[in-house]
Amino acid sequence: MANMSLKKNPMPAQEPDVRNKNFNEVALGYTEEMALDEAARCLNCKNHPCVSGCPVQIHIPEFIAKVAAGEFEEAYQIISQTSSLPAVCGRVCPQENQCEKHCVRGIKGEAVGIGRLERFVADWHNEHVTTPPVKPASNGHKVAVVGSGPSGLTCAGDLAKKGYEVTVFEALHLAGGVLVYGIPEFRLPKAIVQKEVDNLKALGVTIATNVVVGRTISIDELMEEEGFEAVFIGSGAGLPMFMGIPGENYKGVYSANEFLTRINLMKAYRPDSDTPIQHPKKVAVVGGGNVAMDAARCSKRLGAEVYVVYRRGMEELPARREEVEHAEEEGVIFKTLNNPVEILADENDNVRAIRCIKMELGEPDASGRRRPVEVPGSEFELDVDCVIMSLGTSPNPLIKSTTKGLEINRKGGIVVNEDGLTSRANVYAGGDAVTGAATVILAMGAGKTAAKAIDEAFQNK
Repeated sequence: MANMSLKKNPMPAQEPDVRNKNFNEVALGYTEEMALDEAARCLNCKNHPCVSGCPVQIHIPEFIAKVAAGEFEEAYQIISQTSSLPAVCGRVCPQENQCEKHCVRGIKGEAVGIGRLERFVADWHNEHVTTPPVKPASNGHKVAVVGSGPSGLTCAGDLAKKGYEVTVFEALHLAGGVLVYGIPEFRLPKAIVQKEVDNLKALGVTIATNVVVGRTISIDELMEEEGFEAVFIGSGAGLPMFMGIPGENYKGVYSANEFLTRINLMKAYRPDSDTPIQHPKKVAVVGGGNVAMDAARCSKRLGAEVYVVYRRGMEELPARREEVEHAEEEGVIFKTLNNPVEILADENDNVRAIRCIKMELGEPDASGRRRPVEVPGSEFELDVDCVIMSLGTSPNPLIKSTTKGLEINRKGGIVVNEDGLTSRANVYAGGDAVTGAATVILAMGAGKTAAKAIDEAFQNK
């Protein structure tokens, strides 16, 4: 029987005053009863508009129908036909701007909780099914994947399922890319990422860590000396941006990349961690995206008073609304319509304050958002001992500077065609290395597109 409730089942979660003191996962997941009830809200529309909003084209109504019938493993198998990382996507994808945005139930109420159901199905499978996936027979072709983030893992998984011998080269000591160094444990437990990586290994994917392509070995060497017939570059966008204001070199100023890598990958918040990190008393996080929310919420868990300094208003914050709400609940203070102009330090070059100027919104700029304009004479100091710059990232220049014939755009991204093919024959690219910093699911979609093109190229030879 259809559930015509206008509201989706709420997600159980830790209480704010409890979770802001630990790094355990905030959202606790649906129970079976909640999943069955939420799945009954799906109308199984004739035209399936939700699918059009999914970059990896998950068969959404079909998997939800299986959930409604209590056939959870069957639902997982449907999702796995097109997604290599269902437990990840169910947690971090911005469904509200993708599949759920097109849900018919959202016209007169809340959309079906597609992401929450995907997470439930993936978690149910991981808890109840211990048999690893079966490795397909090899087709004899070798493909190299540079980077083990969402685009690289997706490309590797799709090719491995077709029998390709895939090796993923990762610069860090642990596979997962931004999923392990960028997204905090309380949003995406690293055991979840490791489970997805283990599934790819079972399919025959080789993971080679501590290999910096462009330094340890080049793209040219992979193809000319190591026998790889095609290469997919999914190296991400790990080069942090700064404002260029005075004081950014003082002690206590971090890029969000460095801060989150120390916290997430190196577990610097643990007393026994070998990786040092400042335990600040007052933190200013500059920026308003999801990464800024992650940095702010991590700082809160280190015991700091935390300010998010953003030059536009609350309505213009680019972060997911859910992440903003969680940050507010946990005690993060938003200093919107303010912009830093200088970082101040004490006699030992330790950060002591950040000088800001108040802003007001003017006419829309090229992005369509109202342009922030300085208010003359409104400067003030905010007392902090740590500043985290979360202003976005760009692709690392290492690969482009060491690879012959690779066309790069003015923003440092690799130029590709609609199939992910670069200006080099048999070299493909996707994800943040092409677009600059974007979402996990868009990176996965790029990896899937490239895998399909690589397979078609081999089939047509």
